[in-house]
Amino acid sequence: MLKSAVVACVLQALAIGVANAAGPFGSVSTGNWIGGAFTNDETRAFSHCAATAPYANGVSLVVGQNVAGSWLLSFASPAFKFTKGENAAIDVIFDGQEQARLFATANAPNMLTAIMPPNVTRALQKASLMVATAGRTALQFQLTSTAPLIAALANCVTRVRADGIDKAGDFTKGGAKPAATADKQAPPPAGRSSRAVSMSGTGFVVSPSGHIVTNHHVIDGCVGDIKGNLAGEAAMVLRVVSSDATNDLALLQAPTTATFKDFARIRDRSMHSGNSVVAIGFPLHGLLTSDLTVTTGIVSSLSGIRNDTGRLQISAAIQAGNSGGPVFDMSGQVAGVVVSKLNALRMIKETGQLTENINFAIKTGALRDFLDNSVVPYQTAEPKGELKTADIAGNARAYTMLISCNGTEQADAKR
Repeated sequence: MLKSAVVACVLQALAIGVANAAGPFGSVSTGNWIGGAFTNDETRAFSHCAATAPYANGVSLVVGQNVAGSWLLSFASPAFKFTKGENAAIDVIFDGQEQARLFATANAPNMLTAIMPPNVTRALQKASLMVATAGRTALQFQLTSTAPLIAALANCVTRVRADGIDKAGDFTKGGAKPAATADKQAPPPAGRSSRAVSMSGTGFVVSPSGHIVTNHHVIDGCVGDIKGNLAGEAAMVLRVVSSDATNDLALLQAPTTATFKDFARIRDRSMHSGNSVVAIGFPLHGLLTSDLTVTTGIVSSLSGIRNDTGRLQISAAIQAGNSGGPVFDMSGQVAGVVVSKLNALRMIKETGQLTENINFAIKTGALRDFLDNSVVPYQTAEPKGELKTADIAGNARAYTMLISCNGTEQADAKR
C-alpha cells in the first residue's frame, strides 16, 4: 500500500509537472518502473510518455520521452520546495565512469526535470548505478530494467503518435525483449565454440557494507550469477555495482545478510621503488590449492608498460586467478590491485629473451577515485609499523574472496 501511494503521488507530480499534463493513458510497467502516455491538459494533445520508480532515499526518478523525441530525466520528492522555473545543475555519474552535467528546471515545486543528451540516455540505459550530485547533496540510484524501460517508452511515443491516445494500451509489449532472452549472448561466429567454462579471479572487501573490489576483466563475459566466497566458506551471489573498463576495476556487493569480520584499508600515500609488497589471491583455482596463495616481492617501478603512471610494476609472482586481488605494503594496507603480468612467450618471440617477475598492479590513486565515484564508504590508513608476511596473510583471510562465474571460451580467452 505504501509503495502504491508513493507511485500515485509521483505520477500525479509527473502529470502536473510537465506541460500541465493529464494521464497516464495506457501503461508502461517494467521492473519497478510504472507510467504511460500523457496529454497536455489544455490542448488534449499527446505530449509525452514517462515512467517513475521510487527509491528508499525519498527521491523518485522519472524517465520520459516527449512527442518531439527528446529524452527527459526528472527527480521528484515531496520534500522538494522549488520555485517554479528555478534552475539547477545536476552532475550524474554512471557506473563510476561516464559523467555528465544536466541543467534541470523546476516545472513543479516537487520536481526537477532535465533534457538528456543522447549519450546520457545511452549511459542510463546500460548502467547499473547512477550517482546524482547537486550542490553538496549526492544521491545514489541503483538502476534496474532501464534498457527495457527506454524501449517501452520509445514504443509508447511511436504508437501514440501513429494510433492516437484513444488506442493507448500496454506499451511494454513489443517495446522490450522478453526477460528470458534479455541476458542471452548473440550466437558465436561460425566455427567458434560457445562451450561454457568456469572463470575465476580474486576480490577483496573494502567497506562494512560488503563492497568488493576486483578487476573489470574478472567479471567481463560472465554469464549468470557472479559468486564470491572466503577461503573455506560457502559461496554467495554478488551484485555488480559499477565497472570501469578503462582502469580495469569493478565493484561488487555481497548480500545484505552477509557478514564479514573485517575489511581492507587502503594505503593513504604513494609507494616507492624498492618497497616490499605481498600479493594474495586464488591463482589457477582448481589446479592449485583452493586456499589463499601468498607471494612476496618489491615495487620494481612506479609505472607500467609504456610508462603507464596508473600502474605499479611488482616482482611478486602472480598467475591467472590473482587478477583483482590485493597487493599489500608491509604494514598490511592495500597498496594496489593485481591486474596483469607480462606475457613471457610473447616477449620471447619479440626480444628473444625470457622475462621473469614483471607483473603489474593498479595504483591506489585510481582505486580511490573509482570508489569515490561509486560513493563507497571505504577507509584509508597510513602505514604504521611492519608486520610479518604471515600476519598480513592471516588478516587478509577475513576479506579476500575467490570471485567465480561461468562464461564462454571466447570470454575466457580474452582474459
